[in-house]
Amino acid sequence: MFNKRNLKWLSIVATIIMAMVQLGGALVTKTGSEDGCGASWPLCHGALLPQNLPIATIIELSHRAVSGLSLIVVLWLAITAWKNIGYIKEVKPLAIISVAFLLIQALIGAAAVIWQQNSYVLALHFGISLISFSSVFVLMLIIFEVDKKYEADELFIKKPLRNLTWIMTGVVYVAIYTGALVRHAKASLAYGSWPLPFNDLVPHTEQDWVQFAHRGMALITFCWIMITFIHAIKNYSENRTIRYGYTAAFILIILQVITGALSVMTHVNLIVALLHALCITILFGLIAYFILLMLRSIRSENTKIK
Repeated sequence: MFNKRNLKWLSIVATIIMAMVQLGGALVTKTGSEDGCGASWPLCHGALLPQNLPIATIIELSHRAVSGLSLIVVLWLAITAWKNIGYIKEVKPLAIISVAFLLIQALIGAAAVIWQQNSYVLALHFGISLISFSSVFVLMLIIFEVDKKYEADELFIKKPLRNLTWIMTGVVYVAIYTGALVRHAKASLAYGSWPLPFNDLVPHTEQDWVQFAHRGMALITFCWIMITFIHAIKNYSENRTIRYGYTAAFILIILQVITGALSVMTHVNLIVALLHALCITILFGLIAYFILLMLRSIRSENTKIK
């Protein structure tokens, strides 16, 4: 059950299921299905499977089921990886983070159902689950030895790119939080047209300010990733890991901006909204891999100093 031969397919399944958890959470919020099971958790309207199943209940139940399955699969992956490739320095921390943040996510979700948390607390839910997804995603890359295929295990990232990437990580995470807040505060269509309602630029309601803040963070995120991408391509043009990785990050933020704009223009079309959530999920997973590479470079630098 915990054999090494299970690692590759387990990591793929775990990554896919974690992506489904992200999309499922977005679907629940976008369709207003948060109260699909009432104030009952882990039961639904006080039953394991209620007789009355409107669409909101089906969506909420499906999300709970996928989240429960994700905990089983991720725990299985964490134990198997720990047992078989735990000698790789990053594996044990990633295994702990993936399970721990998945549990925190589940507890926040349960608290939201039982105690009806406010929008600002609920917005933390998506970001916390993203950390769990990213740790599983990076663990999958390690299992498939992507480092060796792209010589990333020998890559040294210098301090300027490291600083740009650390700031990029923080900027993206704040943008993710404001995006989740837009959903939970029901502000998806606030503040008028995109990119700005030029007939009235001043936000008036709380929803307007939430949407305004997210658009501002989206602009900052796009500009910062573009700056980081240009620096990476200019200074690491011979390295495939950097070239492909930061190019992918720039493409993903372009798609994120496009789907965000389309979400407003289409009055929150569900497919567009889910693509918006998917793009940022993959982008954050990629950034988590950049962090892994940077930490290796820092260790290498400290070793040389000693």
